[in-house]
Amino acid sequence: MKASQFLVSTLKEAPADAEVVSHKLMMRAGMIKKLGAGIYSYMPMGLRVIRKVEAIVREEMNRAGAVELTMPVVQPAELWQETGRFDKMGPELLRIKDRHDRDYVVQPTSEEVVTDIARQEIKSYKQLPKNFYQIQTKFRDERRPRFGLMRGREFIMKDAYSFDRDQDAAKASYQIMAQAYRRIFDRFGLTYRAVAADSGAIGGDLSEEFQVIAATGEDAIVYCPTSDYAANMEKAEALTPVSPVSRAAPEATAQAALEKVATPGKSTCADVAALLQVPLTTTVKSLVLATDELDEQGAVKKTQVWLLLLRGDHDMNEVKVGKLPGMAGFRFATVPEIEAHFGAKPGYLGPIGLRQPVRVVADRDVAVLTDWICGANEEDFHIRGVNWGRDLPEPDLVADIRNVVEGDASPDGRGVLAIERGIEVGHVFYLGTKYSRAMNATFLDVNGKPQFMEMGCYGIGITRLPAAAIEQNHDERGIIWPDAIAPFTVVICPIGMDRSAEVKDASEQLYVQLMAEGLDVLLDDRGERPGAMFADWELIGVPHRITIGERTLKEGKLEYQHRCDATATQVPLAEIQAYLKARISV
Repeated sequence: MKASQFLVSTLKEAPADAEVVSHKLMMRAGMIKKLGAGIYSYMPMGLRVIRKVEAIVREEMNRAGAVELTMPVVQPAELWQETGRFDKMGPELLRIKDRHDRDYVVQPTSEEVVTDIARQEIKSYKQLPKNFYQIQTKFRDERRPRFGLMRGREFIMKDAYSFDRDQDAAKASYQIMAQAYRRIFDRFGLTYRAVAADSGAIGGDLSEEFQVIAATGEDAIVYCPTSDYAANMEKAEALTPVSPVSRAAPEATAQAALEKVATPGKSTCADVAALLQVPLTTTVKSLVLATDELDEQGAVKKTQVWLLLLRGDHDMNEVKVGKLPGMAGFRFATVPEIEAHFGAKPGYLGPIGLRQPVRVVADRDVAVLTDWICGANEEDFHIRGVNWGRDLPEPDLVADIRNVVEGDASPDGRGVLAIERGIEVGHVFYLGTKYSRAMNATFLDVNGKPQFMEMGCYGIGITRLPAAAIEQNHDERGIIWPDAIAPFTVVICPIGMDRSAEVKDASEQLYVQLMAEGLDVLLDDRGERPGAMFADWELIGVPHRITIGERTLKEGKLEYQHRCDATATQVPLAEIQAYLKARISV
């Protein structure tokens, strides 16, 4: 491709609404243009990146035995009503009507449609396993679309769905996809982690997220530097500590007397610890939740109030809490509910001296604390020297309900945990029979009896991945693309091509030669000044640049510079093809 035939459209400044690096650089590099909130046109430069991402995904999915199809963007509501998601899914599901007043949805994903295909096409166990995938436009009506392609409303996703005869076969299909995903992300040339993820209502351990490591990532990734353990924050387990406070001393017994102390205006654990000059780890925070039991009409029949106790330096993990017995669908208690049970407002709550009984859940760390501090259920007062058994009964439940922190013991027993930021770009997930049961998708097993198909689903954010790659790979000059997904792998930058026949001839000859070698090369024949030309390609992030000028040509040489190199390297003209091949990693 020649630049004069292409569209090179760069900006000196990013639009004011561009917040994160990837959004700013994709706009400045002319890769995307905003059409509406969370909706972008993929410009020629950006589309080349997307197509390269798609090609790698497609090759590896085909290699893994998946079969490509395409399902409609607009789908009849009847299918979604079969699974209940038409009503249950929130406003992210865009619901529309046609001219006949029939309901449709704009697909955010395609479990219903692919299950409908499977129940029509798969009749016998002999047809299993099957894995169908598509690379297709999706739409999710995000309340606050932001960050460009990182959190847009319209996007491209690869979604795949496996169908198997039993759980063992489904787990085997899952592992095939998990390995295919590792090959895909290896080929992208990005630093990533595959982390164990929460399986939600399905349960089990078969769920992994693929996270591109980036300091600006929205997700916290927990891993052990001395082992293979990795999980997202929702999944990572906080082990029972080996000691009450220091985790090194032997089990301690109560030493302090119970004492009510004045803490005027100190409603947080940090403020209380500072006032009393004690470690924050000796304080306990009280979180009040509620669960509602509904009648057949959906009205609240009964409400259970829960008191969750966490150490003052820890944060509640809502996913873990929601999986505790009786706590599915929990909510935070209202102020009137809190005052009715505790007689005080938030900030001064604790488990001693309750007005009405509540169910008490203690985090594992709190369950082994001695001489701890909590609210006195009276404004401006706390209680110190609290101990289980002596001052209050043992909790109703002891459980892991907190987020892990750096330095916690790794659940595999092979070191301590570290935390880094990541951007989720892929997810593999075992579904079981959730959709096949809802839609009566059965097959005849070897015994001639109908069985529900076991399913898995596997997604990759095709348009999110380039944004994640930029968040990981950029500098003050612009984007730094890995070779595999760069819009062009090589750019030839002639100096004075419009004034020098020698430069023009050498540039065009090299361009033809590299094209013949199968390299993805662009010749910048626009006649731009060297500074402007170099600035464009550094912003766009083409990884390999060859500069051709009269002076170096007279010496029989060219200048080569990788996007990450501080200076250029002179390479003999006759050796440039071999030199490039050695440097390119695709």
